[in-house]
Order: sequence, then structure tokens, then C-alpha cells
Amino acid sequence: MGVNKICMWMCFVYILSDFKSKADSKGNNNMTKTLTANEDKNSLTSRFRTVSNISSEQRLMTDLLRKYENSVRPIYNSSKAVGVGLGLTLTQILDLDEKNQVLTTNVWMEVEWKDEKLIWDRRDYDGTDNIRIPCRRLWLPDIVLYNSVDDYTSGYMPSLAMVYDNGRVFWGPVVRFRSSCKIDITFFPFDDQICHLKLGSWAYNGFQVNVINRSETVDLSNYVDNGEWKLIGLKVTRNSVVYNCCSEPFPDVMFFFHLRRRVKYYFMNIIIPCIILSFLCLAGFLLPPESGEKITLGLSVLLTITVFMLMVADKMPQTSESISLISIYLMVVLSMSCVSILLSVYILSLHHQRGRPLRCPQFIKIIAFSIFAPLLCLKLRSTGHVTGKYKRQENKSSTLFKKDKQEMIHLEGIKEHQNFEEELDHLLSDSSLNGGSDPVLKHYQDKQNSVNELIQWLHKKHNLECLEDMSFQEWRDVAFVIDRLLFVIFLIVTIAATAGILSLRPEQSLSGFTEIKIK
Repeated sequence: MGVNKICMWMCFVYILSDFKSKADSKGNNNMTKTLTANEDKNSLTSRFRTVSNISSEQRLMTDLLRKYENSVRPIYNSSKAVGVGLGLTLTQILDLDEKNQVLTTNVWMEVEWKDEKLIWDRRDYDGTDNIRIPCRRLWLPDIVLYNSVDDYTSGYMPSLAMVYDNGRVFWGPVVRFRSSCKIDITFFPFDDQICHLKLGSWAYNGFQVNVINRSETVDLSNYVDNGEWKLIGLKVTRNSVVYNCCSEPFPDVMFFFHLRRRVKYYFMNIIIPCIILSFLCLAGFLLPPESGEKITLGLSVLLTITVFMLMVADKMPQTSESISLISIYLMVVLSMSCVSILLSVYILSLHHQRGRPLRCPQFIKIIAFSIFAPLLCLKLRSTGHVTGKYKRQENKSSTLFKKDKQEMIHLEGIKEHQNFEEELDHLLSDSSLNGGSDPVLKHYQDKQNSVNELIQWLHKKHNLECLEDMSFQEWRDVAFVIDRLLFVIFLIVTIAATAGILSLRPEQSLSGFTEIKIK
């Protein structure tokens, strides 16, 4: 009985404790639900407050790029092509390297296309009709410069793209292009060069990305003129080329630049010194042979022309396709300088005869003294007067020589001595008739024979000296005439070569190009 009561009380206590624990658990759940409801209410309030603080441009950016994929073309129908318009704003022509045949330019690219995945209703975003988005987050056409000489690792400037509510995207990076340009140096430094930039998609064919030109010319509103090259013409063309790799066409846009070299710098530093050197070659023919500096002057001019040729050759591209006019002109001047040195050596050999010279041939004297000397208005010493009438004053017995006031004394004029000898012989013959054994007369007769022999020897020696002097003088006069004749010939050739070669100009035609007039 007592045991039963105890068991009943224990069951009653267990039931009470279990009921109390359930009641506590239910109270805790109610409290948790209340706290959770309060937290949700606070969270919704905070979110509402956060949404109200976001700008419409940020919401637009978030909505546009939420499911945007920049690795695929931005069209819904994959069979259609994305139309991409290309244009350029030329800001500066930095350099045209003739030796490496590289054109360096600064341009603003103008790339435009329609992105069907970037269209929105401006009314949903407080009237926002355009937005700037980083280009790395958008699909960009893979436009490359086909004739670039740089690698393609640098890429374009990471500029912002302008996106409009109708899906139009405009992207304008600033680029420095280094492109290959075929250089024709035939008319250097009066040459014109035509260079081009070939832009197009590298991976997409024409059925996927259709590249077209945005305008028919290049924008020059921000162009800075170059000090060496003048931009005189522009042309923009679109081409479609089928390459060996693929059967589909690949469109591209080519921008042509017609450049003309400014001549003032080269005229002052190359052309005028070359002309001066070419005329300096003529000074060797005017220099008297007695000075001994004819060969030295010619060699100095030759070395100077060689230095100028090296300067011009360093400026030119190393090609055999064409030779510049200035190089041809320098080669002509160099050849003339070499020939003038050789002719100066020959003239010096004529002027300075060694030993006993031979008489100048008659035909040489006729050509030099009777034809060229009057033509060149030369005064020669061997003729004794201004050449116009060449006289050969020479008797059978002796030559002529000059004395005071140009009075010519003939060697045969010694006849006075011969008359004296006849008179002396007559006296001796008369004396011999009267008794020719007079020792005094015999002594005078011996003396007279000795004097006659001495006079004849002196006459012979004098004649030989006069002939040698006349031969020397004739050869000197021949050298003098040849010197002046070569001067006139080289002067005419130099003037003709200078006027002929340096007056050549390329054709001034701008057919197909838009003429540019920059103030």
C-alpha cells in the first residue's frame, strides 16, 4: 500500500515535469518566431532604404550586365552579321622612317556597332538614354592593324565605351600605330609618299562581322602638322578579300595618306652644298699649274663629295629597287671630280716638260692656237699677240726671239757679220797679191777663223736654246688652252646636270584623293 502511493506520487511528478518542459519549449518557440518576424521586418526596411539610395545609372549598369556575356557576338540571331563602322581621327604624323620604311601616327579610333543585348527603356531609369561602360566588360570587335610592324601584345587603350538606349555602342580608343609603308626614293628630296592603314577583323569573316567605313574621309579637326611631311591628300576605301585560310570574305577598311616632303631643310643642308662642291671642281682648271695645288684641290673636293654621299646613303633605305636623284647627281659630280683630277695630271705633264722637249706637232698648234684660242679669247705667249692670227715666224736659218718692245730679231740678221767677213777676205786677198807672207796678216787670218768658228758655235747654241724655249712655251700654251677648254666643257656639263636632275619632279596628280589644305 505504501509502495503503491510512492509509485503514484513519482508518476505524478514526472507528468508535471514533462508538462512544464513542453510548456517552456512552446514559449521559447513563440519567442523565436516573434524575433524572426521582427528581423525580417527590419531586413525588408533596410533593403527598401538601400534600393532608394541607388542611382538609376547604377541600376541600369547592374541590369544590363547581370547576364551579359562578352565573349560572344551581341546578337540573338546568330545567322546575322554584326555591322561595325570604322573611322579615324588623325591627330599627328610622328615620323616616317625611310630606312626602315615605318610610318608612326597618333590616331583616335572610331568604332561603332549595335549591341542587341544592351537595349533598355529610358523611362524605367529616370530618362537615362546613354551610359559609359568599361570596354573590358563588353563585347569588342577584334579590329587589328593588318600592316602593323609591332607585336599585338599591348592591345588598345582601356577606354570607356558609350552605350545608348537603342543598343548603339561607340568606342574610341587613342592609339599609336606603327605601320609599314612602301617608300619610293626616286625623287628624293622632292618625293611624294603614299602610306596606308589597313584595319579589319582578324577572326570574324564578313558573314559574322561586317566591317564598313563610317565616312569617306578622315577627321583632321585635331591634326597637328608635321615639320618634315605635308599631308596633301586622303582617301578611304573598303575592300573584301578572300584569303587562303578560308572561303569566306574578310572585309577591311584602308585609310590612305598622301604625303609630300618639305624641301627647305634638305635644300639648305644637302642640295646647295652639293651644287657648291660641283662648281668647286671647276676651280682646279682655273688654278695655274705653277701653283702646285691643282691636284690637292681636286682631291679635297673628291673627299668632301664622298662624305656627302655617305650622309645621303645613311638617310636612304637599303634597297636596290630605286636610286634617288640626289645620289645620281652626287655620282655625276664625283665622276666629274675624278676626271678633272686625271685631266689636271695630264695638263701638268704637258706644262712641265722633262729634258729636251719635242716640237709641238703642227696640227695640234693649228687646233689649239687657230681654233680654240680665238674661240675662248685667250692671249698666248708663243704667238706674241692676242690670238686671232696665228703666225709662225720662222726662217730657214734660225728662229725668232723677242726683244724690247716686241721687236723681233731674226737670227739670219747676222748677215752684217757675213759682210764684214767678205770685206776682210777682200782685204786679205789684196794683201796676198802684194806679198802674202806678211806674218801680221796671217795672224789676223787665224784669229778671224777662230772668231768665225766661235760665232758659228754661239749661233748654233743660241738657235737650240731658242727652239727649246719656243717648244716649252708652245706646250705650255697648249696646256693653257686645254685647261680653259675643259673648264668651259665641265661648266656646261655641271649646269646641265644640275638643272636637269634637280628639276625633275614627281607627278602632282591627286586622282582619287581628297585634297587637304591645312593652314
